[in-house]
Amino acid sequence: MAKILQAGAVEISDRDWEMLRILQGRPQPESELTDDYNPLEVGLWQTISFNKGCYIGQETIARLNTYKGVKQNLWGITLNAAVEPGTIITVNEEKVGKITSCTQNGVRYFGLGYIRTKAGGVGLKVKVGSCEGEVVSIPFISHQYPEVKSVDS
Repeated sequence: MAKILQAGAVEISDRDWEMLRILQGRPQPESELTDDYNPLEVGLWQTISFNKGCYIGQETIARLNTYKGVKQNLWGITLNAAVEPGTIITVNEEKVGKITSCTQNGVRYFGLGYIRTKAGGVGLKVKVGSCEGEVVSIPFISHQYPEVKSVDS
């Protein structure tokens, strides 16, 4: 590490690293990656094999993909104030999800949260606790059902 710093790299704080993680939409264990969410809800399509058999959870993942059964997705949410992880997300006073992470970027606030698929996606106006928010896409996450090629292709 000393050589990297001598070469001009600048070390960033844990707070700055966390801000970058959230702004990029990178899920983290104990926040976005818990037993409550599966890899497809997290948007980690590129990390799943749909052709390899016999791994823990393979049948569930295959069924979710086949029947387009993902019930919620991880999204970015611009906010007008800070909120605590675990804060409920609502649309027209109906619960549609939950915030998992939140950060401040200058004077703006940004969170990650799971939102029910049927509630909507990019552009959806939400209320997070007493804060106003809007759903936005995040760079690291994919909400696309990939075209699955057979092993013979």
